Amino acid sequence: MPVVSSSIMVDAFSIYDKMERNNILLSFKGDITSELLTSILQIMENKMDNMQEEPKMKKKVYNVLVECLQNLYHHMDDVADATGDINRSAIFMIGKANNAYTITTGNYILSENVNGLKGRLDEVNALTKEELKEYYKKVLNNGEMSLKGGGGLGMIDIARKTGEKLEYNFLEIDNKVSFFTLNIKINQLPL
Repeated sequence: MPVVSSSIMVDAFSIYDKMERNNILLSFKGDITSELLTSILQIMENKMDNMQEEPKMKKKVYNVLVECLQNLYHHMDDVADATGDINRSAIFMIGKANNAYTITTGNYILSENVNGLKGRLDEVNALTKEELKEYYKKVLNNGEMSLKGGGGLGMIDIARKTGEKLEYNFLEIDNKVSFFTLNIKINQLPL
């Protein structure tokens, strides 16, 4: 029988226990690739099928999940790690508790981009449901693109589809890099 370090076993159980207590259905940490996004979407579709999720809720969760994952894939900054290699690593989690799904993403961004992103998130959070609809149309029709190719529609669309404010945090790692966390709640549809 192989000998396994007890510190690894304790850490693995601690992680498992924390995931169980927080009702985490799926989590991932690592490089974000288009193949990974496809796999995550397929896994979550299968999980919601197995949980016999209502079709409307399943569609809502799936659509918000697509937006969150696309934001991770397309809009994370290339940040060099301690060895100088480009780090495209991120974290993603989805959980379900009390008939609500929670999607959490986290990735490194350049600190110089924090104020711009914070401003856009605060702008989206300040709008009412009707104002979000109008703002979405305005951005869509305006045709303006961000530096990374998007028009900023993803965050607007997430806020519209969930009806919730975008919860976020920036943790300063050093004077060049911060860690951006986005937490999205998707409530069960009323019957």
